[in-house]
Amino acid sequence: MHSSLVLLLAFLLYTDSSWAASADVASQNFVRCLSRSSWKSDATISNVTFTPSNSSFTSVLNARIDNLMFATPATPKPLVIVTPTQESQIQSVIFCARKNGLSLRIRGGGHDFEGQSYRATEPFVLLDMINFRSVNIDLASSTAWVGAGLTLGELYYRISEKSSTLGFPAGLWSTVGVSGFLGGGGYGMMKRKYGLAADNTLDVRFINVNGKILNRKSMGEDLFWAIRGGGVSSFGIVVSWKIQLVPVPETVTIFAVARTLEQNGAELYRRWQSIAPNFEERDLDVRSIVDTVLSNSSTRQDKKTVRFIFQSLFLGKIDRLLPIMQKGFPELGLVKEDCVELSWIQSAPFFSNFTLGTPPEILLNRSAIPKNAYKGKSGFVKVPISAQGLQGVWDRMLELPIQTAILQYTPFGGKMDEYLESSLPFPHRPGLLYMYNIGINLNKDATERLEWINDLFNYYTPYVTQNPRTSYVNYLDLDIGQGSRTYAEASVWGKKYFGNNFDRLLRVKAAVDPTNFFRHGQSIPVLRR
Repeated sequence: MHSSLVLLLAFLLYTDSSWAASADVASQNFVRCLSRSSWKSDATISNVTFTPSNSSFTSVLNARIDNLMFATPATPKPLVIVTPTQESQIQSVIFCARKNGLSLRIRGGGHDFEGQSYRATEPFVLLDMINFRSVNIDLASSTAWVGAGLTLGELYYRISEKSSTLGFPAGLWSTVGVSGFLGGGGYGMMKRKYGLAADNTLDVRFINVNGKILNRKSMGEDLFWAIRGGGVSSFGIVVSWKIQLVPVPETVTIFAVARTLEQNGAELYRRWQSIAPNFEERDLDVRSIVDTVLSNSSTRQDKKTVRFIFQSLFLGKIDRLLPIMQKGFPELGLVKEDCVELSWIQSAPFFSNFTLGTPPEILLNRSAIPKNAYKGKSGFVKVPISAQGLQGVWDRMLELPIQTAILQYTPFGGKMDEYLESSLPFPHRPGLLYMYNIGINLNKDATERLEWINDLFNYYTPYVTQNPRTSYVNYLDLDIGQGSRTYAEASVWGKKYFGNNFDRLLRVKAAVDPTNFFRHGQSIPVLRR
């Protein structure tokens, strides 16, 4: 073997072992720091601290990894996991991580698409907020304080325990974490009537980089604005949120009408683009889901077809819904038999993809929804896409095995049209028709499927928002840009998520976290201009 190669291999082995030894020392120093700094307020922090030497380390880490693409041996692991039960422990974690030069990742529901809440390329500590799951509801004011470790399903269920006529305009998937959801803005099936979840957030308990506990008044409106749509993990740690609950009727109506290509589904979808955002009735939200299924048609040898599902939540009864649909979307041919009346909480499992009639208690089960390896991408549409343009989408769907990819289309309009781009960091409202989200299963043929989703994303380019082409930060996508050394570099992805709000987010970040302690691959950076 060439002498220079021997030296290189020796250097690499030394570097690797040296890094491991350094990380081990940092881990030990961090744990020692925790035990010393927290003794005044809590003598049990060791019970919520896990290192790789603990037998439960792996199970604690993997329990809240939603995307199995990042649950592999090759995924970088934290040096320490802390699952605090008290605010003082969070303060200690911040202090000790900073003291020992460790990065910090903050995990709520673990649903982030790119795993940035539990993985890093530098030595890091994982702060898992799972124990902060309290819900305190004030019926007199229709408000609630909710813990940052709560899931949407848990929140919905706890609200229903107190009232059958209150709800919250948040998301569909029950296992999504409340804090990350609110931190990105947060949309759901009641957005056309009540706006985003972040629009209905009133106050917060928040711990900053110096360990100080702040609320809306003490943090100021700039920071409170930033954490409701700008990604809260860029700025600090939320302990709990105060939210405004909204009225829902005793009885709501849902439907899911499916049509395939052979049943004129493509034309129905083309019409849907203009109809769904423009229903005068804000109680009505009709989204569209597109996937592939087996077909009995003889027109294709592979027996595949594209399926279009028109799925709705209506805040009222069937007899009021049918005339609205017959006037606004008669082509769908909705009839009474397509519809089901039930309570708002009974509808929640349906929108988490559980079978109709599944008891609401399923919302409390954090592991009820199967996990997969997946990749997602998103964007927004201002002008209806032509039938010819859409044909290219359906053709690409048919390239895959059935049930491999899913396209979700979310209509805006209604209340969403009343907000300015600058109302929250989430800028995607004025003049938009709908948002699209592409998801693909990577459990098999990952390389080919990643090429497929990239191809479809690129195909959409002429049909979606331009200059910049925008995406939704809660569907984090590291492909659209990483890095933050310069304004130009950070703006590549920052403007796509936040539009003209990106500059204000940069100013808030520089003011509240000037050393960039709270960071990940696409966090709001501190820039040196």
